[in-house]
Amino acid sequence: MLIPRQKVPDLTVPTLNHGSFDLAAEPSERGTVICFYRGLHCPICATYLKEFDRQAPEFAERGVGVLALSSDGEERTRAMADKIENQNLRFGHDLPLSKAREWGLYISTSRGKTSIGIEEPALFAEPGLFMVTPEQTLYYGSVQTMPFVRPHFRELVAALDFAIEKNYPARGEYTGELPN
Repeated sequence: MLIPRQKVPDLTVPTLNHGSFDLAAEPSERGTVICFYRGLHCPICATYLKEFDRQAPEFAERGVGVLALSSDGEERTRAMADKIENQNLRFGHDLPLSKAREWGLYISTSRGKTSIGIEEPALFAEPGLFMVTPEQTLYYGSVQTMPFVRPHFRELVAALDFAIEKNYPARGEYTGELPN
């Protein structure tokens, strides 16, 4: 389990149009929002990524970089970027499933073709949304076992405004003993 205020796993992946993404070398003033999505086979991911694309300039205005990432290869990732008519997102691809597991993502097995007729990969990661500070520590995290009911990017932007104004710390960092 990732712990707020603690270093997240290293993350280096190829992107479609921006060279290699290396979290440790990210230049964003206030950090990076990483959206792990299931892949091209997921129609809910496409809708979700369209919203992420629309909100990406809002994150940029606040000094926050963005990355959409799945274990899909370059061809399927490009198909997803085209499908959502991407304008603002960096799309990473070829996320190793061992790295997905390091980030605490759940791994699912294929059930064949989805409702939109696209074959699921044999194994793929379920969704996760993280905001990582420039120091590469966890600020916010949400991990899911299903593709449904995801955090809203507009709400994350509003929360970011509050956190910036109030210098609000990452929460959930306590790992000590608990009372019975």
